[in-house]
Amino acid sequence: MTDADLDVFRDEQEAPAAFPLTSGRQRGYHRSAVDAFLEAARAAFEDERDDFGAEDVRSASFPLVKHGYVIADVDAALGRVEDAFASRRRARAVRAVGVDEWVADARRDAQRILDHLSRAPRHRFARTGGLTFGYRIDEVDHVADRISAYLRDGEALTVEQVRDAAFRMQRGGYREEQVDALLDATVDVMLAVR
Repeated sequence: MTDADLDVFRDEQEAPAAFPLTSGRQRGYHRSAVDAFLEAARAAFEDERDDFGAEDVRSASFPLVKHGYVIADVDAALGRVEDAFASRRRARAVRAVGVDEWVADARRDAQRILDHLSRAPRHRFARTGGLTFGYRIDEVDHVADRISAYLRDGEALTVEQVRDAAFRMQRGGYREEQVDALLDATVDVMLAVR
């Protein structure tokens, strides 16, 4: 451990923790990285900046370390921060274009998602090569069916369930970036109509 690492470690030990900490061999999110990100998000929200939003919160990632913040607690807080940014974006858009146009945009986005998911199971996304790992196809298709049922029929599905969707890996699976992009678009639609 370098002197700089020791200084960071000492600072973290002296500063009150914003979230519960992991113990033992469990790893959690790096405290300083989380604290700095949340401070930047708070400042951007309070200053009503346009260069930081829900997408930035959704794509945030942090190093995993011993004695870090408990992942589930940070992820829950990030979900609330993302919701706040999305709510502000929705309010601004409604003021700018009116509620009817905002709803029409959300419907168009939802229809694009449904159109994509109407492809035959096992063919909804591009696949990785036979020697490369991607998301497990049956698990992604299951989540895709739930999203379709939510958008088409109004079946129960929460933003948190979509955010928390996780898939095991398989050779020749679905390409991660395509699946992740569709999940992000689904969250955007769900937050738009909340």
